[in-house]
Amino acid sequence: MSKRNKVIFLDKDGTLVKNVPYNVDIPKIELQPGAAEALEALQTAGYLLIIVSNQSGVALGYFSFDQLSAADAAVRVLLAKRGVRLDDSYYCPHHPEGTVLAYHTNCSCRKPEPGMLLKAAGDYDIDLEASWMIGDILDDVEAGNRAGCKTLLIENGNETEWNLGRKRMPDLVAKDILEASRLIASVNQSNLLRADMSLISGERL
Repeated sequence: MSKRNKVIFLDKDGTLVKNVPYNVDIPKIELQPGAAEALEALQTAGYLLIIVSNQSGVALGYFSFDQLSAADAAVRVLLAKRGVRLDDSYYCPHHPEGTVLAYHTNCSCRKPEPGMLLKAAGDYDIDLEASWMIGDILDDVEAGNRAGCKTLLIENGNETEWNLGRKRMPDLVAKDILEASRLIASVNQSNLLRADMSLISGERL
């Protein structure tokens, strides 16, 4: 039986790239400081890297899905230049107040709904319990928790409402994506140590 995949789910704007609202202007797309280093370390640790991002600008008529796809391609190029492969991207173009009829809807994919993560889990045979959702607002955390992932909040000032609840509590908090990758590595190391101690204890029995 093949081993299931573990994934780092990444919010895009404010987490992976600098937060420029509704931006699909390619020259303005910049990786967050330390993002490439962080993702390289996580990829080396065996994680797939998948963006899950609300993009209501499509529903609101600010840009087209083709423009969004071009922006996604630009992010992939920026990462590839630093030796990082993005495995996939899932975007929610919907908004309940959208002006574009095709995307004017309540949906199951707009975070804090977990639909994008669950779709990816089916597409890539993902072990959600072994995976992480990293984002900069509590809607990201809630989506990850509802999908069954571990969650990490990047506290960089983008969360302004702090509407807390049981599903909106992250497992970890970091100041940026580079610290996030180091915290995840630390958790993995601790888990390995516990597993080793469990094996040793079993042998002694």
